[in-house]
Amino acid sequence: MASEENDIFSKVIEFHGHSCPGVAIGIRAAEIATDKLISSRAVDEELLAIVENDSCSVDAIQVITGCTFGKGNLIFKDYGKNVYTFINRGTGKTLRLSLNIPIDEIDPEFANLRTKAFSGEAKPEDEMEFEKRKDDISEKILSMPEDELFKIEYVDIEIPGKAQIFGSVKCSKCGELVAEHRARVENSDFVCIPCFEDYSRN
Repeated sequence: MASEENDIFSKVIEFHGHSCPGVAIGIRAAEIATDKLISSRAVDEELLAIVENDSCSVDAIQVITGCTFGKGNLIFKDYGKNVYTFINRGTGKTLRLSLNIPIDEIDPEFANLRTKAFSGEAKPEDEMEFEKRKDDISEKILSMPEDELFKIEYVDIEIPGKAQIFGSVKCSKCGELVAEHRARVENSDFVCIPCFEDYSRN
């Protein structure tokens, strides 16, 4: 990797805590998106990311793009898909990336080693081989042609509005504060979602 790429990789690893293929996928997705959607340094919150999984890749996307949950320009959809959509609010251009190649297809033996490592049954040599293969797969992902790694397409979607700041109300059951737009009404009182009793005919 070039010096600048090494620097980016190091920042992502420092934030995420370890190197893995998921991080490499997030780095590539974020770099492709910023390269194709941003001509110069983006205005804060101008770029919006919609991610369809909660894997390691999302940490890399946060570091490289600056999109975060706290700023409201990182939106999580729990679909379990390696799909990443990026929107430039200024231009309206929207880029959707979907992973073409499963990690296990890059290295078919990796799945067996991962199962051993996560089950606690791996021998020391298995652990070493698992770490080596993780690094090898990550390197392949980082150097793979972008259109081989991802299906890349410009799409038209309704652009989500910017994050709003809401007031808080106190839950009548637990007494904790909850954002008013997330509160529920039960017996004419505000309650938080964990305290809310869903209506049921059963």
